[in-house]
Amino acid sequence: MPRAAQAACSLPSAASASLAVLGANLRLARLRRGQSLRAWALRLNVSVPTLIAMERGAPSVGMGVYATALWLIDRHAALGELAAPAHDAQALAGEMLVLQRKGRKRL
Repeated sequence: MPRAAQAACSLPSAASASLAVLGANLRLARLRRGQSLRAWALRLNVSVPTLIAMERGAPSVGMGVYATALWLIDRHAALGELAAPAHDAQALAGEMLVLQRKGRKRL
C-alpha cells in the first residue's frame, strides 16, 4: 500500500471529522453560488467523482484541490494561518517553561 494511502487510512478521527466539515462547507459554498458539480470540477481541474470525494472530506483528495476550492470562495488566505506559530499553544507553553527555568537559574 502506498504511503499516501496508509496516511489516509490512519487519519485520527478528529482530523477526519474536520475534513468532513471542511468538505461539507465547501459543498454548501458551491451550492450557494449556484454552481453545478460539473462546473466546479472544471474550475478545479478535477473529475466530478474527485469533487464529490472532496465534498465528503476524503483524505485521499490532494491538499491542492482543497486549497483551490478555498481560493474559489476567497478563503485561501486562511490556510496559511492554520499552523501559524502564534496558534501553537503546546510549543508556546514549552518555550515559556524553558524561559522560566532560565530565569530561575539566574536568580
